[in-house]
Amino acid sequence: MPKHYPVEQRERAVKMVLDRLGDYRSVHATCQAIGPKVGVGVDSLRRWVLQAQVDTAERPGVSSAEAQRIKDLEREVRDLKEAK
Repeated sequence: MPKHYPVEQRERAVKMVLDRLGDYRSVHATCQAIGPKVGVGVDSLRRWVLQAQVDTAERPGVSSAEAQRIKDLEREVRDLKEAK
């Protein structure tokens, strides 16, 4: 079962990585350095950072808001099909 981290901890960890990106050769290397210091797994932290970059249009991809909208629309379609 995945571990759930408080939103504040996630945001603080992502900010730390983004602030230190220039000190390391990659996002992964930065996460390897910072993850253990903040008590977060490297892969979890790396995913959070990459998603934060998508959400701020620094990286291509589906933003969190877009993903939530898609999920809501899919649920609505499913509910409408079941109502028939």
